[in-house]
Amino acid sequence: QVQLAESGGGSVQAGGSLRLSCTASDEAYRYNSMGWFRQVPGKEREGVATILPFNGRTRYADSVKGRFTISQDNAKNTVYLEINGLKPEDTATYYCAAGWWVPGDTWPPEYTHWGQGTQVTVSS
Repeated sequence: QVQLAESGGGSVQAGGSLRLSCTASDEAYRYNSMGWFRQVPGKEREGVATILPFNGRTRYADSVKGRFTISQDNAKNTVYLEINGLKPEDTATYYCAAGWWVPGDTWPPEYTHWGQGTQVTVSS
């Protein structure tokens, strides 16, 4: 079974930090790419950060570079998204995703498996 479970969302004041976690089933973690997306009502889902767990390579949306860090703990089948310097515009539902990436794909990859999402709310 491919299962992804996010945790770590919540409400925080601007300037604060959060660490989101995505724990994947063994089947989900066999995909070579995982990522974090966010979405607000009325807007398209936005790719935030991606990682290739087999080599640790990461990529970020321009809007979050320098503030967000994606990392993995392969022993725990877990991918993290550490968010620093939170801004009100970071408020969104954050989703974890898994899927196949191949050279030549656009960024972000077209992920095939998604978690339920975790809400992040930032107040000014």
